Amino acid sequence: MNYIWDLVIKAEQSGLNVNNIRFAPAKVYSPYMELSLEDLNARTVEQQVEVNPYYRFYDLFKDMFDINNEEDVELRNTLFDIVLHFLTGIDRVQGMNRREYYIKFVLRDMEEGRFGARVSEGIKLFDREEREAIAGNVLRLYETGEAVYLLKDTLRDIFRRSTIYANCEDKDELLFYVGQEETDTARAKLELIKELFLPARFHTEVYWRDHFGIIDVDDTMRLGGISLY
Repeated sequence: MNYIWDLVIKAEQSGLNVNNIRFAPAKVYSPYMELSLEDLNARTVEQQVEVNPYYRFYDLFKDMFDINNEEDVELRNTLFDIVLHFLTGIDRVQGMNRREYYIKFVLRDMEEGRFGARVSEGIKLFDREEREAIAGNVLRLYETGEAVYLLKDTLRDIFRRSTIYANCEDKDELLFYVGQEETDTARAKLELIKELFLPARFHTEVYWRDHFGIIDVDDTMRLGGISLY
C-alpha cells in the first residue's frame, strides 16, 4: 500500500469502517511514498495511519505543518484528518465511468430501503464485491427486462456451483440447485436474490446439497445423494 486510496480499499475489503481510520501527519517519512508505514509489506490496516502530506498535496499542506509552528496543534491535526478523508473520497471516484456511478446509486437505494425493508436488511449479508454484482444486475434488469437470465447470473455469482432449471411444459416453475449445505445465511441470501429478480408468475423449488436425479447425468444419480422431485 502506498496511496491513501489504496489503504481505504484494503480497509473496505477487510470489512473495516473507513470512518474509524484516523489520518495523521507523519513525523518521519520517505519522500517517495504517501503512506508512512512501519512495515512496508503490511497487509492489515491500523486505526491510526501516518501520511506524508507533501507527496501529492504539497500546495495544500505546505503552511499547515511548519516545524516552527506550535500553535493549535490539536486543531490542525483534526483538520488534517478531515481533509484526508475528503481527498480519499475524491481519489475513489476518479476514473469511474457513468455505469459505475449508476451501480453505486442503485446500491445506495437498496441499502437505504428504497427497495423495501427486506432488501435493505438482506443486502448486508453480502460482501462488497457481491453487493456490487447484485446492484449491477439490478441495473441491467431495468435496461433489458431479462429477469430469468439475470436471476441465474446473480445466483451463479453468489453460489458458484448453482444451476437453475426451467420447467415450463405444464407450469411456470424454476428448480434451484444451490450446490452447498443449507444455512440460515445462505437461505437469506437466496431469498434476497429471489426478491429482486424472480418474476411473480414462477413457482420455485430449492435443492441445496443433493441434486434431483436426471437420467443419463451420472453426477446427479449418486446413490444416497439424490433429492426427490
